[in-house]
Amino acid sequence: MSTKVELPFRLDTQLTEVMSLRVQSLQQRSQQRQEGERLLKPNEAVYRLDFSTQSLKFSHWMVRLAQPGRLTITATSQLWTPDLTNLMTRQLLEPTGVFWRMAADVSAASVQCYEADTAEFGERIAELAKVRKVMYFLFAFAEGCSPETVDCSITFIVDT
Repeated sequence: MSTKVELPFRLDTQLTEVMSLRVQSLQQRSQQRQEGERLLKPNEAVYRLDFSTQSLKFSHWMVRLAQPGRLTITATSQLWTPDLTNLMTRQLLEPTGVFWRMAADVSAASVQCYEADTAEFGERIAELAKVRKVMYFLFAFAEGCSPETVDCSITFIVDT
């Protein structure tokens, strides 16, 4: 018997702030980032996904955009400890999840995506959940999209 579980992506305000402070610190000191370091851009925020169980199989994405725009979700591959290490480009996973809503779309439910990439992305998240309790993601907001206009979760099938 298998059941479904929907896990919401939650904004990690503390981690987003730490990453933003790193960018500000480098700018104030006129320093360069470390080779391979990935700095947080102004249109990005850090989100987390907490796994209550580790035996998951990807089912589907639930992304709602309240207004037209584009959301790109990139996963990180490590258990992230930003107080000790900086995010490095090599720690970002492929593929990314890209979701968008065009201005002509009347319904917030009419979000489009690259289906093959988002399915593979969901499957990779399910694989990593087998060894993790938490995963971190970079959400990049563009073309009118913002944290206030996005509701995002991922549904898994729990094998019992």
